[in-house]
Amino acid sequence: MTDPHLVTITLTGVTATGHHGVFAHERRDGQRFVVDAVLTVRRPALSDELDTTVDYGAVAEAIVANVERDPVDLIETLAVRLADELCRLALVEAARVTVHKPSAPIGVPFGDVTVTVTREANP
Repeated sequence: MTDPHLVTITLTGVTATGHHGVFAHERRDGQRFVVDAVLTVRRPALSDELDTTVDYGAVAEAIVANVERDPVDLIETLAVRLADELCRLALVEAARVTVHKPSAPIGVPFGDVTVTVTREANP
């Protein structure tokens, strides 16, 4: 049975510049990261009020701020950090985050590199 109080909010293509990576030039110069986030949200009331759901504008801003701070070596670490942060938001039951690194330092032609992490919020 589907829970009528659970909804999915999806943000795709949230873009920010970060200084993540294992190479010195990645840390120094930075590069573009793109984040997709899928949030499972519990709506305690089916109303038309913003306070009964998650503000996806605030979610997008939180993603950008997270990508822009505290460099890490691996996008896996960044994806976990993002998913954990999103799961701490009120009403969020779970978060699936995909981090794209389209300019990854790979010596052959490629379209994209992504890492996806799924986390459930702690009750």
